[in-house]
Amino acid sequence: MVASLDTVFPAAAVTVVKDGQVVLNEAWGWIDPDTRLVPVMTGTLFDLASVTKLFTVTAFLSLAGEHGLSLDAPIITVLPEFGRSGPRPVDGGIDPHSKEPLPVTDDMRHKRVDPARVTFRHLLTHTSGLAAWRDVYNAAGPAPAPPDNLEPLSRQERWSRALAALWNYPFVDEPGSGVRYSDLGLMLLGEAVSRLYGASGQLDKAIAARVIEPLKLETVLFNPAQSGISRERIAPTEDDPLWRKRRVWGEVHDENACGVGGVAGHAGLFATARDVAALGQGWLVEDARLGIASEWLRAAKQEQANGERRGLGWALKSAQGSSAGELFSIDSYGHTGFTGTSLWIDPARALVVAALTNSVYPGRLKPGTFEFRRDLHTLLAAGL
Repeated sequence: MVASLDTVFPAAAVTVVKDGQVVLNEAWGWIDPDTRLVPVMTGTLFDLASVTKLFTVTAFLSLAGEHGLSLDAPIITVLPEFGRSGPRPVDGGIDPHSKEPLPVTDDMRHKRVDPARVTFRHLLTHTSGLAAWRDVYNAAGPAPAPPDNLEPLSRQERWSRALAALWNYPFVDEPGSGVRYSDLGLMLLGEAVSRLYGASGQLDKAIAARVIEPLKLETVLFNPAQSGISRERIAPTEDDPLWRKRRVWGEVHDENACGVGGVAGHAGLFATARDVAALGQGWLVEDARLGIASEWLRAAKQEQANGERRGLGWALKSAQGSSAGELFSIDSYGHTGFTGTSLWIDPARALVVAALTNSVYPGRLKPGTFEFRRDLHTLLAAGL
């Protein structure tokens, strides 16, 4: 752990639940790694990045069951605007790091895809044919002001502009043709959650009502700095000299989530490791407070897509090269986040591990995060 703190990330928190009991809840490092005046605490909030998706999926499955909505229903049953473009062209998408266009595959060149074919199951399994990433934040408006400054555009206006773009982006593949991990799909799923809950743009309220409050989670929220939480309680992430022109601290690291106002289905939540582990424990024991039908709870943790081991929203442990390490069982399921976060659950061991770091602090795509995750989970599985 000490080596990782020095070389991969300045802050970390880990919570381990074994047989329903918290056996480890610790934090290491510094909020301010240069001056080392503010230590990380177990109550420190971390940017969950894509671990946010698990909260969105949980809320969706709860609401879809209540509304009698089939997972195989086209998403236009809830999001009709998505289908109004008619069949759309195909391109290669955009590289999320270089921001450069990607080439279209030969087999998809000159094809058109009908958006009415996309189902909720496609979104949940990342088989929608949508691009992995597009620059939604540019469609949503200019870079937001720092969290403690007056924001010129309301969150509602930013989300409205983003939706106008999401309704019309080209596809990159046929729906159901294979797994292509897509943030866009979870942004759309988040809007479906909002509408099933009440109205467009209410994802934060829906997740609060369907996940945070039932499980009595005390630290899970969007936009913590805007909500009045001291930055000394929040782990900072990457310096952004190009778009926001500041160190990202108390606002979501992900550009698309930040650009739409900090609330999105794919990223945006902050939390402590203890509360992330509590969500994992709820899924492990199939807690009735989740409000999800038992058959969906089981299906979510079983393989649902060809080509990559994915459940409904959950990643399933791969036979080789998993960040869950060498000893977690093949039935394990979890999710990682780009900022350096993860949640892994091994039902064979009744083991839940929430590991939160800010490994993007020195810059994105630095080496070491995968190795840290792998070694941590292998060590814990061996010791417990």
